[in-house]
Amino acid sequence: MSHTATDSEIDAVVDRIDEIGLKAELSRGEERTVIGVIGGNAYAYKDAFSHLGGIQEIIPITKPFKLASREFRRNDTVVDVGGVKIGNDEVVVMAGPCSVEGEEMLLDTARHVAAQGARVLRGGAFKPRTSPYSFQGLGESALKMMAAARAETGLKVVTEVVSPGDVALVAKYADILQLGTRNMQNYALLQEAGRSGKPVLLKRGMSSTIEEWLLAAEYILSQGNRDVILCERGIRTFETATRFTLDLNAVPLVRELSHLPVIVDPSQATGRWSLVGPMSLAAVAAGANGLIIEVHPQPNQALSDGAQSLDFESFDHLMVDLRRLLGAMQKQLA
Repeated sequence: MSHTATDSEIDAVVDRIDEIGLKAELSRGEERTVIGVIGGNAYAYKDAFSHLGGIQEIIPITKPFKLASREFRRNDTVVDVGGVKIGNDEVVVMAGPCSVEGEEMLLDTARHVAAQGARVLRGGAFKPRTSPYSFQGLGESALKMMAAARAETGLKVVTEVVSPGDVALVAKYADILQLGTRNMQNYALLQEAGRSGKPVLLKRGMSSTIEEWLLAAEYILSQGNRDVILCERGIRTFETATRFTLDLNAVPLVRELSHLPVIVDPSQATGRWSLVGPMSLAAVAAGANGLIIEVHPQPNQALSDGAQSLDFESFDHLMVDLRRLLGAMQKQLA
């Protein structure tokens, strides 16, 4: 729509879209409003709108991920999580244990990472594991511990939800719902998370293409939820020296293709704590909007992913290095 388009002209276009049997998606930017036309071969109906006022141009969106594409929204999406903004020029650090193992260890970790500049506390309450005999998480009791840590430290909470039936429960305690790599194409879960009203952190599937990843985001966006954060966490390749291969190509490429913010999980990607620092810096240099890092008071005693978790001293060193890098980039931590 033209920057001079009136509300009545915008409404007229939306009404016409509804009459045809298609779906209208509005994106209001600072300079103009974009109306996405979703359903079937929508561009075939372009002549049905040519006589309406207020239209500046009609652009075909060729990407299969319509709502996530730059054609639909040219400006970057900034996800506001209770004042913590993800997607602008500042870098957000999310940190905490892979799994919540107890109240004391969680509070110790939350206090420490908050003091070092983290803004979001990560921690698993429900843990989908490759082996059914591995630690699966403490469930709702862990969610309550994370809420208590938030109350004390001011950190926002991100935690994984693994079942559509658990979305409401997790949303009761969490500020951000995380959908993990194994659930990236769990479409019922994607849609339920989209209807939750909470920001969603969507991790890339370990064997998924970038297009498949963005189409998964489309499921969430199609439910009216615009607060989607993408997370690159490594993909499976022939290489076995690391747990996965961190695809840093994905960071600038996805930011080129999509308006959604992108963060990186170097812990899951590498599986080795010694590589987390270097790959964190590389991710930020590549344009990541944030990092999600596993931190544990005593990694050698962790019930899950101890080998890739930073202890407090290593996390402190990383935050020093990160601030130096951001200073050179003329950026800062959120």
